[in-house]
Amino acid sequence: MRRTAVRAPQAEVEQPSQEAAPLPPSAPAPAPVQRQTLQTEFAFELPRGYVDEAGTVHRDGVMRLSTARDELVPLRDIRVQENPAYLSVVLLGRVITRLGTLPLVHDGVVENMFASDLAFLQDFYRQINAEGHTRASVECPHCAEPFEVELGGSRLGES
Repeated sequence: MRRTAVRAPQAEVEQPSQEAAPLPPSAPAPAPVQRQTLQTEFAFELPRGYVDEAGTVHRDGVMRLSTARDELVPLRDIRVQENPAYLSVVLLGRVITRLGTLPLVHDGVVENMFASDLAFLQDFYRQINAEGHTRASVECPHCAEPFEVELGGSRLGES
């Protein structure tokens, strides 16, 4: 599995190609092209924390963006076929890349989390994978202060 470093969104400047035809001395230089980078990993902190076999509590973690494969592969899992609610456990086990000092995060780890942490991770998954489509900007009718509300309510793993 390929992992990328957590990056804040920023713009990169692409320099003009050296292979381009030389410009006459009086021509203006071409403007640099702006290219957006995509943030693919997101840090989180669990409300309670996962307690491992040694009693260590792990709260800080990283979740990566989900791919189509991440959402399709769990559908072949016999546990998901027998119990569709298990989909979120298998899916989260695929997209959580780090949790505390655990050497590996998998569906067995997610399966043993507290319910409040599982609910938190399901909401976090929706937020980072929806790209803002489930949020709406609104204005308070009393004070006219702008704020955002969450409109999404679909189940994890369903688009």
